[in-house]
Amino acid sequence: MAEPRPRIRVLLVDDHALIRTGNSLVLAATDDIAVVGEAGTGEEAVALARALRPDVVLMDVRMPGIGGIEATRRITGAVPGTKVVVLTTFDLDVYAFESLRAGASAFLLKSATATALTDAIRTVAAGDAVLAPRVTGRLIEAHVAALDRAGAGPQLRALLSPREYDVFLGIARGLSNPEIAAELTLALPTIKTHVNRILAKLGARDRVHLVILAYRHGIARTG
Repeated sequence: MAEPRPRIRVLLVDDHALIRTGNSLVLAATDDIAVVGEAGTGEEAVALARALRPDVVLMDVRMPGIGGIEATRRITGAVPGTKVVVLTTFDLDVYAFESLRAGASAFLLKSATATALTDAIRTVAAGDAVLAPRVTGRLIEAHVAALDRAGAGPQLRALLSPREYDVFLGIARGLSNPEIAAELTLALPTIKTHVNRILAKLGARDRVHLVILAYRHGIARTG
């Protein structure tokens, strides 16, 4: 008999106990996700993340104390293996964008369905990122003008092979790995290898940060 796969270990962070309880009940209904801790402040979240080293932190943005953005920055800096999924109320919330820049791998609206929540946790735990093109694109468009492009596009391009750059452009356009594979007529495992190399060369955590990097340096454009 095959050994059961280890569960995805999740830390819940929200200053409202009822929200934590609701999310906990949603995750308890799965057979592959386990809640290992709960925190009501950013400070508690950082301390528990250091102690428990969860696979995923489900992070509220607006909380007393240091808040979700700074907590995300500290957690992703101190516990690189832990991924953060940010929860926000509005899809154009500046805090959601800043959380992505702080190292979060995804963000979801608090109105997201239980299925969307569990799918996001599974996706980031597997090393990918959750890119909702409509919301992500609007967030980037709302703030990209304030980012320093500094003519760095050619410098980034020089770090990548021609094929890696093609894959990078596909990611910047919000394409999935299968879509990039079909467009470039390459095998899916080859695309995955290119993505891993691009992440390593550009020092990005995941696809979300590659998209932000592309917009930041003028490689991709809004609209």
